[in-house]
Amino acid sequence: MGTFHDELRAFSAAIGRELEERELGFPTVLDLSLRIRRVASDPDSTIGDLARLVQLEPVLSARIVRTANSVVFNPIGRAVSGVPEAVQRLGMSNVRVTALVVAMDQLAQEHRTKTMRDLARGTWAHSVDVGAWAFALARELRVASPDTALLAGLMADVGVLFLAARAGAYPTVAEDAGAFREIAQVWAAPVTRAIVDKLDLPPAVLEDVEAIDGYAAAWPPATLKDVLLVARLAADSSHPGEAGHAQWREQRRAELAASARDPGLDELLGAAASGREALLDVLKG
Repeated sequence: MGTFHDELRAFSAAIGRELEERELGFPTVLDLSLRIRRVASDPDSTIGDLARLVQLEPVLSARIVRTANSVVFNPIGRAVSGVPEAVQRLGMSNVRVTALVVAMDQLAQEHRTKTMRDLARGTWAHSVDVGAWAFALARELRVASPDTALLAGLMADVGVLFLAARAGAYPTVAEDAGAFREIAQVWAAPVTRAIVDKLDLPPAVLEDVEAIDGYAAAWPPATLKDVLLVARLAADSSHPGEAGHAQWREQRRAELAASARDPGLDELLGAAASGREALLDVLKG
């Protein structure tokens, strides 16, 4: 009993201390994303500089080429085979997103216990689901940048992934999903903000990754936050880190479906569905 509570307190204290000191211990899988961010933010950098950096990581290189050849970025079917051409087609912003997706994929796999591994994989699958809907809805409604909406959806739960990776240092906590949820309830949001800030993502992403309960805006969605809310309600997957998420989603979705008109909720989701499916194929590699 003492060991469990000692580890729970130590885990929470460590995260709180790192946030206070602005020295959050980033997993090594995010290193390349940080380097790509620096290159992409440097006005003197070129697409060639970015391509050479991508080529240092075989997994990312393969994903970049596959993404560039996907129907989302290659609707006319003109394939590329090399990283430089793929980076040229995608541009710096989409290369950054792809690098983050690869890093999050890897982060969701790196856990010492089955409990944390299952929770992390489920959380990332939910983030991908929400991100794909956010992208497709933003493009359909034309009320926000689809790329920014995708990032906001993908990054909304990055704090949970980070905490799940760190839980391995506290074995008794890592075996207890309920205890982990208590930690995540306190620290996931501030950790997410710290990571989004560290990665120098667009300010809109930082503003809209906060947890939102229910749909309170006018219909149809008119802001990025509205889009993200609808994406969370539309997602087929449940959030394994939030007890009662499936019930919350079904209740809110039913309430919105009953009140939304011109377009109705089902009409809007139907119009956006093909874009969501195409992007899901890209995100899942």
